[in-house]
Parts: sequence; structure tokens; C-alpha cells
Amino acid sequence: MKEYLLISDFDQTLSFNDSGIVLSEMLGIPGFVERIGGLAKINLIQQGGELSYLLLHDPEYRRVRKEHLVAVGKRIRLKENIRLLVELLGNIDGHRFSFYVISAAPQEVIQSALEGLVPETNIFGTRFHYDPETGEIQSIFRVPAGYGKVAELDQLRSTLPVSHDRIVYVGDGSSDVHVMMHVNRLDGLTIAVSENKYITQIAQRTILSDDALSVLVPVLEDIVGWSSTRIRTFFEAQGFFLREWAKIRTDTLTICRGEDAAPEASSGVA
Repeated sequence: MKEYLLISDFDQTLSFNDSGIVLSEMLGIPGFVERIGGLAKINLIQQGGELSYLLLHDPEYRRVRKEHLVAVGKRIRLKENIRLLVELLGNIDGHRFSFYVISAAPQEVIQSALEGLVPETNIFGTRFHYDPETGEIQSIFRVPAGYGKVAELDQLRSTLPVSHDRIVYVGDGSSDVHVMMHVNRLDGLTIAVSENKYITQIAQRTILSDDALSVLVPVLEDIVGWSSTRIRTFFEAQGFFLREWAKIRTDTLTICRGEDAAPEASSGVA
């Protein structure tokens, strides 16, 4: 049995919602997108850690307690078939993928959302210290955002019998850039599940789907070595059909005319 480590982000990777947006809507706090946009613009903290900063420093978010974060997890809309994905990864043609979640979202939110789907011990989110009397967030223990995800991944890998080139990372946003570059350097596999321009240029594969099982396609192709026909047969054996499977390479270009270029010099583009 070949042992692999498959690590996934949470917000908008396993879910359709951002934890901060759901929390803000639940508590009636306006302007979340603008607040994190301001933090991202001044580069005060690691990208992805904006919600944790607000929970610790913003007066309107200081009233958040652990029970609020648990309630948010129950409101998160998850992608389909996460449970089946975890089960199938357990043994695919002599390959076993241990499934973990590393995300900057609060740990309580992720554990609540994935309860019964992913073991709590396999979830690594932002961890807080709470005041034992008031329940108020006193400090942050660790935020797996930006380079923090790299540190969490390396610490996890050191405790498991997995070589550095047998790592798969799945993410969706700019906070995944550091860890994807790290996994690429280790000869692992990186998968983007969004069209975010910062990670699609780094990820080896990009998969767009509302179903968590879609992650299996690059895994089965690039690691297990199956053909598209065998992959379709595998999905059919689980009761699913790949109705649409389009492989598209997109080149995004911005073409500007040079100051000294003649008009006819750029009139033909192939």
C-alpha cells in the first residue's frame, strides 16, 4: 500500500461560503468584505488570517464566543460527497490517501461543519485561547494562513510515514500560494478548485466543480495513472456519471501597442 497525504483548505474549497461572511450575517455585523479588503490592502497580516484578526481586535467582533463559531459551522453549505471522497481515498488501487484539512478558518467552525465527515483530529484550523470566565477570545494560538500553512503541513508530515513527494494539496485562493509552491518544490501534486489567477498559475491542475469528488480526477490521472476511460468506469461503479468533462487551457493576454510600433505591425494575431 502506497501511503499519501491529501490536504485540503476549507473555505470555498470544501464549502461554498466564507466563514467570516456567514458569521457576520448571523450576528448582523455589516461590512465584512470591506474590512478584510482593507486589511489585505495594507498587508498587515497573512492573507487568509483576516477573520482571526477581526475576532481579536475589532470591537464588533469581540462579542464572538466559541458557541457562535460552532453555530456558524452548522450554517456552512458544504460541497457534495465529502464523506464518500474521504472513504474512497482510503484505498484506490493500492494507494491510500490520508485526508486532512488545514485552513485559516476557526477550528470550531470547521469541526462543526465537518462533524461526522472528517475526524476532529484531522482538522487544523485557527485556534484561540478563551477567557475561562467570560468566554471572550483572549489570544490566538496559531493561524494556518499564508506561510503558516506550510509550517502546519511540515509538522503534520513529520508525524506520518509519508515521504515529501507523496503530498497532494487542494486550495482555492491567494492564501494557498505559499503552501502550493512548497508542495510543488517537494514534487507533490497541487490542485486548484477555483479560477483565482494567483493559484491557477502555480497549481499543477485546476478542477472546477460543485462536487468534492472532482478532486479524485487529477489524483487518479496523475498519481494512480488511470486513463480517462478507467476513471469514468470507476465513477460509474460508485453510482455517478461524468456528464461533462472538458479539459480547457486558457491563456489570458493583455496586448499593448508599442509607442514606436507601426499600426500594421500588430494587425495580425494568431
